This record gives sequence, structure tokens and C-alpha cells, in this order.
Amino acid sequence: MGVGALTRRQRPIGGRAWGVGAVVAAVVVAGPLVVLPLSFFGRADTADVVRDILPQAVSRSLVLALGVAIGTLLIGGSLAVLLSFYDFPGRRFLEWAVVFPLGMPAYILTFVLLGQYDERFLRDLGIPITLPEIRSAWGAIAVLSLVLYPYVYMLGRTAFLNQAPHLLEAARSLGHSHLRSIIRVALPLARPALAAGVSLAVMEALADFGAVNLLGYRALPDAIYRVWYGAFDRQAALQLGAVLLGLVTVMILVERASRRRSTTLTTMRGGAPIRKRLRSWRAALAFALPTLLLLGVVVAPVVQLVRWAIDGIRNGTYDATLVTNVRNSVLLALMTSALTVIIAVVTIFAVRLAPTRTRRLSMRAATLGYAVPGSVAAAGVFIVADGLGRLVGTVLTASLAALVVAFCVRFTTLAIQSGESRMDSLPRSLDDAARSLGAGPARVLGEVHLPLLLPALATGAALVFVEVVKELPATALLRPFGLDTLPIAVWEATKESLYETASLPALLLLVVSMVPVAFLVRRSPGSR
Repeated sequence: MGVGALTRRQRPIGGRAWGVGAVVAAVVVAGPLVVLPLSFFGRADTADVVRDILPQAVSRSLVLALGVAIGTLLIGGSLAVLLSFYDFPGRRFLEWAVVFPLGMPAYILTFVLLGQYDERFLRDLGIPITLPEIRSAWGAIAVLSLVLYPYVYMLGRTAFLNQAPHLLEAARSLGHSHLRSIIRVALPLARPALAAGVSLAVMEALADFGAVNLLGYRALPDAIYRVWYGAFDRQAALQLGAVLLGLVTVMILVERASRRRSTTLTTMRGGAPIRKRLRSWRAALAFALPTLLLLGVVVAPVVQLVRWAIDGIRNGTYDATLVTNVRNSVLLALMTSALTVIIAVVTIFAVRLAPTRTRRLSMRAATLGYAVPGSVAAAGVFIVADGLGRLVGTVLTASLAALVVAFCVRFTTLAIQSGESRMDSLPRSLDDAARSLGAGPARVLGEVHLPLLLPALATGAALVFVEVVKELPATALLRPFGLDTLPIAVWEATKESLYETASLPALLLLVVSMVPVAFLVRRSPGSR
């Protein structure tokens, strides 16, 4: 007898209510994305605006996606190989330290570079080198690759650590060197994980607004904002958002099809991977290169921010609005984390009670938003909020509720995926035992599942918190009047080249976002 049939036959009383809750959650989270294509059925006079902007914006987004895919694969994949299959002094430190660029928002790294990236310091050193222009495609690709490579590194390293050591031993017994064994055996087995990491990085790059805007790179998210606030043509901006949604959807389908073709390459769990001991200059080089990367992406920008912030404090640049910005960012992140965890628990438990097609589709629909940029999520929420506001006779398009819903659209998938993987590992005998004692669904969830799901849900909440604290485009498009956050403060000051003014909010943003990142690092495999 199949599990689905058994579950349907023994469904606890009240299970239908959980199914309804899962469907409602999916409608709230995925509904704004579904209605986005309706923007093409509005005014016809937006065609000229879209036609003038769309070709260049799409081509630049595709160039950005390709460049970030190559950059993150080279950086993240190389680090995953180095720290999984080689041993040298300092390896244990680098295993978790190389994840910290994930907490560095791309727009903060960008504005530090804009404030310092010139040739004067080279001329002072007597080095007559002409630096390339950072406000270009290569500048956007480089910045985004440097802060997004941890996606590839974390997924790739996890895949390497789950491979059986005897696979490399077999390759070595056939006469292959250690490096050639990795290339011929370990990398093909880890291809799905590496592809998933690259896919996440590319989706984040396509969603980025702050860095590309500051660098003057007119990709689709920047085009949406310029049409929304520059030309005040929200209908055209919504249509551009629908195009970007279609582009991201195609990329997701291609990545999933590629992953399905790679399912024949399976791995077996084993002990610790075989690591080759590096000595002398090779060990020094293996430690120096990742360390230089961390110095350039994390340490040097933070040091420069501290210098600017000290100057700003001395000059009396900051006022009480900075405290308000911190409070707004933290409260928005906490609210969104709590809501996404609630949505995740409802949808996951509904599928646990009865894995029907409707409930599974509801859970999958609730995970669509992470693949779309914040500007697209904001555009979809704007359509829904505008329609509801007209029905009830009030303005909902620039409200706290609309902003939180947009955050939930984007980041609910992080909470669902964290909880779903843990729920799938729990034996169903726990449910059967609780039900045999007369426990209803709510009691089974509260006394059996939630205590076991709590670590995974905490991880998902931490991921959501980090993403909300850093989120810029959705906040810029939907925030109520007077509600400023740390990203907004950094971005608005940087647009005016007020680097001293932007420095302290940027530092506070890094501190707030690094705390959950440190929590995630401590929970990562091999961190202890």
C-alpha cells in the first residue's frame, strides 16, 4: 500500500483545514507573480517605452548573467575543490571564512570601490598603470561575482563532502594524479550541486538593483526603476517586470532540465574526503589566495567604511534618523522571518498530513518567488494592492503590508526548503504513534514535529532575515512615505557621492546581516 493511500485513509480530523491554509498561503505568495502578465492588457501607449528600453536592457541582463555564471563558478568551484580535497595550514579557518562575502551587499562593495577606485594611489606609488573603467559590464560582473560565489562554494563543498572516498581511491589506482582524479571523478559527480549554486548566483545577479544602478549598467532591474520613478510610467515598468519574470523562468527550467539529465551520476555517503597535504610554497599559495580574496572583498571595504564613519561622526554628519533606519530594517526582517516560517510550517505540515497534488502544487507555488528579482515581486504586489485598494477605497500600494508581502513573495522559499528537507527525514512512525494515542493534527505538530523542525526553521529564518535586511529594489519601489531602511540610506547617500554619509549606515547594515551569517557558518558542515 502506498504512503499516499495510507495517509488519505488515515487523515486526522482537521487535515482539510491545513490543506486550505496551504492553498491560501500559496495564493498570497504566488498570486502577485501570476497577475503580473496582466499588465500587457492595459494601456497601449506603453509599447513605445518598452520597445525603446527593452532590447538593451535584456541584452545587458544576459551579458551580466553569463559573466556572473562564469565568475562564480571559477571562484566558488575552485575554493570548494581546494578546501575539500587539499590540506594546508589555515584550511579550517578558510572553510568558514570564505562564506562571509555572502553578507557583503553588492551595493556596499560598489560604493566603496567608487569612492576609492582611482589611479592616484598607484601614481603615488610610482606605478603608471591605467585602470579600466569600473562603470561597465566587467565592473558589474566582477562585483557581483565576488559577493555571490559563496552559493557555489557551499553547495559544491557539501557535494564533495558527501562523496565516498573510495571513488577517488579507485581513480588513483588507475594511475591518475590527485588533481586529475578530482577533475575526472569528483567534479562530474558534483555537477548538479555546482549548477544549482551557479543558478542561485545568477538569479541573485539578475535581481540586483543597487550595484548595477550605482555602476550605471542599464540591466532590467535598473530599467524598471528608471521607468517607474523617472518616467512615472508604472504600466511600462510592470511590463518590463513581466519580461524579467519570463527570463528568470526560462533560466530555471533550463537549470532543472540540466539537473534531471545529471541524475544518473549519484554519490554514496562515506567518511572524510581524501585530502592531499600541501607543503612549502604550495601551502603558502593555497592560504594566500583565498586570504587576499577576503581582504579585498570584506576586510578592506570594512576598514575604509570605518575611516569614513569616524570622519562623519567628527563632522556631525549623522542624526537620530540613523537609529530609526536600523529599527525599521530589523523590524521588517523579524516580521518577514516570522511570517515566512509560519507559511512554511502550514504548507509543509499540510503535505505531511496528505500529500495530494493540490497541496504539493501549493507548496511548489509558494517557492516561486525566490527566483524573481525584488523589483518584479514589488511590481506584482503593486498590481494586487492597487486592485484591492480600489475595492476598499484606500491606498495600499505604498504601505507596510504591501512591502512585507513583497518580501514574503521573494523569500518564503528559503523557509520552506529548510523545513521541507528536515520534515522529509522524519520517520512517519512518529506520526502514527501520536495518532494512535488520540493526538489531533495541531498536537502532533506542536509536540512532535516542531521540536524536531526547530533547528531547520531557525536556519531558514536566519536566511530570510539576512536577505530582507539587504533587500533594496522592493523597498525602493513599495516603501511607505517616511519609512527608510539601512539599504535606502546607503543607496540615496551614495547616489549623491556622499560616501562619508553612507559609511555608518553601511557598517551597521553589515553588522546586522553578519550576525545571522555567523550563525549559518557555525551550523555548516565541518565548521567545528
